[in-house]
Amino acid sequence: MPKPWQQFITACESCKQCELHRSRKNAVVLRGAIDAQLMIIGEGPGAEEDEQGLPFVGASGKLLDLLLQSYGLGPDTFHICNIVKCRPPENRVPSPEEAKTCKKFLASQFTMVKPRVIILLGSTAYKYFTNSNEGITKVRGQWIEKNGYFIMPTFHPAYILRNNTQRIHLWHDIGVARKKLEELDLISPFSFQPEMPTGRR
Repeated sequence: MPKPWQQFITACESCKQCELHRSRKNAVVLRGAIDAQLMIIGEGPGAEEDEQGLPFVGASGKLLDLLLQSYGLGPDTFHICNIVKCRPPENRVPSPEEAKTCKKFLASQFTMVKPRVIILLGSTAYKYFTNSNEGITKVRGQWIEKNGYFIMPTFHPAYILRNNTQRIHLWHDIGVARKKLEELDLISPFSFQPEMPTGRR
C-alpha cells in the first residue's frame, strides 16, 4: 500500500470528529483497487463491516459482488467505500452532521482514486454525494455528468434483498456503468452475454 494511502487509512482509523467513533470496532475505509476507474459508494458500514473493517462484506455486499461478477467486474476493477467510515448505531441512516464531517475523507479518497465512473448505491449516497434531495426511484439509472465524471445513482443492495423484483434495475444499472467504462476505453468490451444472477451470493 503506497504511503499516502497508509496515512489516509490511519487518519480514518484515528478520527474522533463525530460521535460515531465511540461505538465503532473498526473504521471501514475501502475494498478493491486503489486506482480503479469505477468507484462504488454506499451509505455506511453495517455490523459485519464494522467487525471486519471492510465495506460491503455482509449480505448486501455478497449480492453486490454477485451482480458485479456477472459483468466480469472483480475487485481489481472497482473501489468500494461509504459516505461515512464508522457504523451508525443500529444501522440507522447517518445524520447530516455525520455525513458532513466524514465528507472530507470521501473527498480525499475520491481525489486519490481518480475514478471516471461512480455508482451511488441508495438515497443516502445520492443525497450526500450530489447535494440533492430527489428520491432514488426518480433518478436511478440516469447519468449525471459533471467535470468529466459519470455518476450513476441506483438502488442499494439492501433494498433489493427486501424487494427482489427490483433486482433487475440494479443489475441493469451496473451493466450501463460497465458499458460506460468500455466507451471510455477503460475496460475491455464484453466477451460474453451476461445473465442476471438469481441467488444472493
